Amino acid sequence: MEYKYSKNDNYENFSSGRVLYHGSGMTNFPVRLAQEIYGRCLQYSPKENNICLYDCCCGGGYLLTVLGFLNQDTIGKIIGSDINIELLNTAKKNLSLLSEEGINKRIIEINQMIASYQKQSHIEAKNSAIALKSLIKTNIEYEIFQSDVLKDLNLKTKPDIIITDVPYGHMVDWRGNEENVIDKLLDTLYRICGLDTIIGLCMNKKQKVRNEKFTRLEKQKIGKRKFEILRKR
Repeated sequence: MEYKYSKNDNYENFSSGRVLYHGSGMTNFPVRLAQEIYGRCLQYSPKENNICLYDCCCGGGYLLTVLGFLNQDTIGKIIGSDINIELLNTAKKNLSLLSEEGINKRIIEINQMIASYQKQSHIEAKNSAIALKSLIKTNIEYEIFQSDVLKDLNLKTKPDIIITDVPYGHMVDWRGNEENVIDKLLDTLYRICGLDTIIGLCMNKKQKVRNEKFTRLEKQKIGKRKFEILRKR
């Protein structure tokens, strides 16, 4: 796949557990790929800034937090939901890093670890935190709530872009084991989407999108994974 919107850069500052918090059962998402999917979704959106970004399977908020740091000029609000309330606590901590208050609190925590353990990894974490702080231009509003995306979503704001990595395999707690889990998820998203909402759906290559309520704008394969970009019909 040709990358159009993300650089082949060093993204080690975003390593989970370094500055961003890591929770048990939390999966990470390739930073460059996340940025690429966001860029491709944004090109189809009629809005150029003040984007409301939503992840309905946000887990520990890793993907949302990374995109928040990298897209300060275009994202105005971030919303995340997940069925796992323990991971949502991690998501709140991660998204708090997008403010100067939150990142300063994290730097204090890392300084305390440096004083207690004097590890090189903690010194590197502090340097990464300072680098992430330099990316902050505005305080992005965020909202986190618990919900089962296969049943219903109570979303007050219609998102401009939805990006989610559909849980798969044994590394995650995914309650929908039905063969049509992707279409059930899309049925729920259909009810909360506006006509201009763009969806970037990442999934296992074997999973299929058959939902006729959406138009496919793009389809790309990356190794064992793929993503599709969709719009409501």
